[in-house]
Amino acid sequence: MIADQRGAVAFEMPIVFIVLVFSLLLPLADLAIAGFKYISAYQALRDMGQLTQYSPPSDVTSSTAIGTWQSSLPATVGGYSVTAQVFCDGAVAPCASGATLPKFYTFTTSFSLSPMVLGSVLCSTCTITYSERFQ
Repeated sequence: MIADQRGAVAFEMPIVFIVLVFSLLLPLADLAIAGFKYISAYQALRDMGQLTQYSPPSDVTSSTAIGTWQSSLPATVGGYSVTAQVFCDGAVAPCASGATLPKFYTFTTSFSLSPMVLGSVLCSTCTITYSERFQ
């Protein structure tokens, strides 16, 4: 009778291990990967914000100056392609001459995820936006 109990325990251990891996460890791995990618992309946007604080557009009332400024910014930061915009009272620059002042920058990037288990919960292409006030 003791031999039968040992055989049953030996048979149940792999099943318990498989259930633990698929119900606990793989979803945690999905969340960890998503978290690391989110933090990395957000830091790239913050780095771009810091760069623009030291090199703002020369004239926010001129679309040519805004275009020149946007083309002078790096296309990728930390491996993420970043797009930058200047906003004046809720509208995208160029600002009206003398009527409105530039208020903030907005930076946008995206990254891809391929979750193993949490595909229905996590985004496959995640977009992050970061805003920084005009100084």
